[in-house]
Amino acid sequence: MVNEELKSAIESSNNIVFFGGAGVSTESSIPDFRSEAGLYKTKDNFSYPPEVMLSHSFFISHTEDFFDFYRKKMIYDEAKPNAAHYALSKLEELGKLSAVITQNIDGLHQMAGSKNVLELHGSIHRNYCMKCGKSFNLEYIINSQTTVPICDACNSIVKPDVVLYEENLNMDILNKSVHYIKQADLLIVGGTSLVVYPAAGLVDYFKGNKLVLINKSSTAYDNKADIVINDSIGKVLGSLI
Repeated sequence: MVNEELKSAIESSNNIVFFGGAGVSTESSIPDFRSEAGLYKTKDNFSYPPEVMLSHSFFISHTEDFFDFYRKKMIYDEAKPNAAHYALSKLEELGKLSAVITQNIDGLHQMAGSKNVLELHGSIHRNYCMKCGKSFNLEYIINSQTTVPICDACNSIVKPDVVLYEENLNMDILNKSVHYIKQADLLIVGGTSLVVYPAAGLVDYFKGNKLVLINKSSTAYDNKADIVINDSIGKVLGSLI
């Protein structure tokens, strides 16, 4: 069923920004982090908690263990975009949506056709040699003959271009995200519990007409929003296009 209030807000806006989290990709069968079925609740036979294995210090000190976990739990190369991704791509095509800001690293927004995607936490599709800087695609990581992928130019470690714990966000992407949110007249926040900073703090830069929150559970920002929808983001956005 179409949410008429949200539909009206979108129709009257020409500068929409979407800010999304892991919940946008769960409908593409990619687990989130903090729900009961999420990555942090995993009972798989790893020697360390996921939060530890996704840290910079662990990557440096236990590189083989990091890549074993990364390949099994962070790469979903068969995942396909869902209704939310396609709806956002359509809004951009119509000239209504100016940017997608995402905490996800799966590249599904681009696969759905979105052009201006700001990836706060990087992407599994970009990888680089830590010594010479040579770039590698996702297939290079997946098909590596060694647990730790090695640069074919200088034999150094190839690191995924994803932001690990203890690492800073890319300031250029963060500043661009702030810029787009400041300029927006409608900010749609979806699939995120808004608990991870500094990303969650981006909402505070919004000064536009309407703040919309779409999330299955409540968030700390619900009382600041003009429209709160506790439902599947794919169903909500997909019904609009």
